[in-house]
Amino acid sequence: MISSEVTTESTAERTGVLIVGAGPTGLTLACELARRGTAVRIIEKSPEFHSGSRGKTLNPRSLEVFESLGILPELLAHGRTDLLLRKYRDGEIVTDTDPFAVLEPTPSAPYVRGLFIAQWQVEEILRTRLAEWGVTVELGTELTGFEQTGKSVVATTAAGKRMAAEYLVACDGGRSTIRKSLPVTFDGRTEEGRMMILGDVEAEGLSRDHWHQWIDEDGAILLCPLGERSFQLQALPERDELGQPVAPSLETFQRIFDRHSGMPGIRLANPTWISTFRVNERMADRYRVGRVLLAGDAAHVHSIAGGLGMNTGVQDAFNLGWKLAMVVAGTARPALLDTYEEERLPIAAWTLDTSGERWRSVQRSVKEAGRGTEDVIRPETLALGLGYRWSSLALELDGRGSEDAVGGGDGAGDERATDDGLLRAGDRAPDAPCLDADGAAIRLFDLFARPRFTLLGFGAGTAGVLRITAAKYGDTVQPCLIADVPDGLSDHEGHARRAYGVTGDAVVLVRPDGHVALTALADATGAVLDYLATLVI
Repeated sequence: MISSEVTTESTAERTGVLIVGAGPTGLTLACELARRGTAVRIIEKSPEFHSGSRGKTLNPRSLEVFESLGILPELLAHGRTDLLLRKYRDGEIVTDTDPFAVLEPTPSAPYVRGLFIAQWQVEEILRTRLAEWGVTVELGTELTGFEQTGKSVVATTAAGKRMAAEYLVACDGGRSTIRKSLPVTFDGRTEEGRMMILGDVEAEGLSRDHWHQWIDEDGAILLCPLGERSFQLQALPERDELGQPVAPSLETFQRIFDRHSGMPGIRLANPTWISTFRVNERMADRYRVGRVLLAGDAAHVHSIAGGLGMNTGVQDAFNLGWKLAMVVAGTARPALLDTYEEERLPIAAWTLDTSGERWRSVQRSVKEAGRGTEDVIRPETLALGLGYRWSSLALELDGRGSEDAVGGGDGAGDERATDDGLLRAGDRAPDAPCLDADGAAIRLFDLFARPRFTLLGFGAGTAGVLRITAAKYGDTVQPCLIADVPDGLSDHEGHARRAYGVTGDAVVLVRPDGHVALTALADATGAVLDYLATLVI
């Protein structure tokens, strides 16, 4: 538990945001803040960086997040989207399946395949990007106490160092000591009997083009290639004569492999990470207590089915980053931070339900030869359909349901949180290819990657609202006229209008995290300005 010792603000080193925990959630948040010029420090109690593969799949929405941060090419270079799932039964190959084969990229959703990549590689790439903004992880720095004052949080480390920050963000995992020190519940369940053993090993002679899955009535072992030589091993544990699980080791890994694989020539070697996973489904009832916020596993933990853990944390950070940056900069009121919990807590509840249901689905399907983990890959686990239609930040002023300027679009081309087929405020903003004034290709995602709001104006009739908005909020909002005029983008193939469901002249305000904030008709200048006035000081 973190102590409640009183700290002295006047003697503390100061920063804007202090992040505790340097996993994918903390690093993504640090990058989001650093690229916006927010003073940020990120500390990690471990004396060295984590080396285990742990979370091994980035879903398409996380790929969009990382494209915005400018690291997608590096991730794609180190990961794979083309793995086949190879199923065995009684030592024989039963089937090879491509779980993403039925999914096709579209102009509005360019990424539909998950990326298989070790978590340590994701963290390394994020750290490199963060260093380009002048921020490095402070290793071996353990938070032992903090105190909230009227204007800051003053934290104390095990070495006695004091740090004062306007906000403290707990990204310190499922056993978060920060969360435990707050008046926050972490309700749910831990099923001690449902567990797996995991590790990173080498397996010379085993194909690296397949995620190998041996599943029989009396157990299972899976080996997924990651990096240049390693495989992530997942298995049901051995049991002793009393029925208790045997602690994982290279020797237990080999015995389980030999029992199920029928490949006596394959020897497992060089285990660089060994762990045990128990099904734990819990979530915090609050994400904010004053100047302290929770993100990632500190706020929610759940089944590994569907690969939603690392991804949900990354997307927590992407939601929170721009809000914290604006509040710390003094360009938004602190109440904006309340929308982080408002938007992300329901997503955590959905994640727990979905990952739990996918886990149970896999348990049922593996009883049939040739079926198994592909059951976790469903349209909803791509996370492209997750949005915040219920949010107080989502505003529609265009008369949905009628033949108005903004109607039903193809959106992200995926299964949405609701099934009415309309792109609405709160939804993920789709991508679309356009041409700039010089005829060069440009995507809407290129615009959204700039750390500001984007006001899309469809049709020449929106030039006025774009001009007036830019004059008043030019530091916060970038205008983008989509019309065949000299200073506009050309929607030369009509993908942008189709994606946003636009039939006439209309405006769409897109948030810095790539979600639709507002939709309105072209003459709604006052409404757009009023909306921004509620956010921007």
